Amino acid sequence: MAQWTSAVGAAQLARLLNSQQDRPAGPGTRRPPAYRALADGIRLLVLEGRVPVAARLPAERELALSLSVSRTTVAAAYEALRSEGFLESRRGAGSWTAVPAGNPLPARGLEPLPPEALGSMIDLGCAALPAPEPWLTRAVQGALEELPPYAHTHGDYPAGLPALRSMIAERYTARGIPTMPEQIMVTTGAMGAIDAICHLFAGRGERIAVESPSYANILQLMREAGARLVPVAMAEGLAGWDMDRWRQVLRDAAPRIAYVVADFHNPTGALADEDQRRRLVDAARSAGTVLIADETMTELWLDPDVRMPRPVCAFDPAGSTVITVGSASKAFWAGMRIGWVRAAPDVIRSLVAARAYADLGTPVLEQLAVNWLFGTDGWEQAVEVRREQARQNRDEIVAAVRRELPDWEFEVPRGGLTLWVRTGGLSGSRLAEAGERVGVRVPSGPRFGVDGAFEGYVRLPFTVGGAVAEEAAARLAAAARIVEDGGVGAGESPRTFVA
Repeated sequence: MAQWTSAVGAAQLARLLNSQQDRPAGPGTRRPPAYRALADGIRLLVLEGRVPVAARLPAERELALSLSVSRTTVAAAYEALRSEGFLESRRGAGSWTAVPAGNPLPARGLEPLPPEALGSMIDLGCAALPAPEPWLTRAVQGALEELPPYAHTHGDYPAGLPALRSMIAERYTARGIPTMPEQIMVTTGAMGAIDAICHLFAGRGERIAVESPSYANILQLMREAGARLVPVAMAEGLAGWDMDRWRQVLRDAAPRIAYVVADFHNPTGALADEDQRRRLVDAARSAGTVLIADETMTELWLDPDVRMPRPVCAFDPAGSTVITVGSASKAFWAGMRIGWVRAAPDVIRSLVAARAYADLGTPVLEQLAVNWLFGTDGWEQAVEVRREQARQNRDEIVAAVRRELPDWEFEVPRGGLTLWVRTGGLSGSRLAEAGERVGVRVPSGPRFGVDGAFEGYVRLPFTVGGAVAEEAAARLAAAARIVEDGGVGAGESPRTFVA
């Protein structure tokens, strides 16, 4: 019986391999043999999760034709992968990918680093800061004081606590967007909100337009839901959306929904201007596309002279096109799993009705804590502390990377939590793997793209500063040297960092 559960075609595998762009060889640079480079490329695709474990690979002759190499080269690469535990074969069943014993399965998203690894590894994987104190403690204490009346109920509030729904509606109204509590549903984080929206509007096989690049965990959520992702390239640098490309995709592909981050886009940090927001809403309305506007970064402007544009939903007064998603996770703390949806009342009713077959509701205590923050000056004070911390971290990581890696290119965003870096021609996937060896964890560009895009990028979050930022940049430079020398992981070991 065959042990593979899916298959990768020769043309598809060749396309993925060709997306791994390396720096051109300089004088004295050692190039691995062709079979070794091919084996390394396939191994990286498996470790990145872009080729699944237990996926049947094409026959040697088919892949050789697609890559324009000899069959001997492919056979030697397959044999090297078998000897390393990344490939298994059986006569009559072909060859399929595997992960050797002791290696973790490929990470599909940006999962948090286990606490036991924090001593030896600098984690640049998650764009999340520690909780702002004393506001977290105060919010939980305030929630406990308000809890007794709710403890005498069943505790299930599928639409969210009425008090918090009213508070969120008032905050939208204060931003110039008149909103009723009936237009709000509280969710378990922004991920829970987007998951519910995707299940309501986009069944398996439906097209979803996404920015390219986009937030890795959302892309994976949509893939798991069976969506057909349609990438729309961002404009260069921090210019926001490329409206010509958006109009073309919405017109030609007619996606059921589109997902965008207008405010300090993750990962690029771009801020869409008001004209882009108006034009995108108009184009989505004409195409019959539901537009999901993710506002999780909207309060994280870092430079004092930033003028925030009006929300995307401000350009949809009828409420027929835009669904807004917000969250406390980025602006306050990732451990506070409170998100919300703002939409037309009929959409909210449909989302609430579908929730009976999902998670039933969001934890009451956390809702009360966020309601306490919104109802006092605690939220504004905590977010201001968060801005100051992110601003300082941003400036220090930027200075450290510019010093240690002068060939790397990026534009400094004026808000958000992420820096999108072009790695001077080096493979982001190889940098990520080498980084694990030298004690720095960084997500590679392809995690934020569709079908192997952005191999020459990494994302750096504003989560470390000071001496830690300097050490992180030094370790990234060590990883870059390993990749340049063609020996990922050779001769390097993580150093324990003491803050």
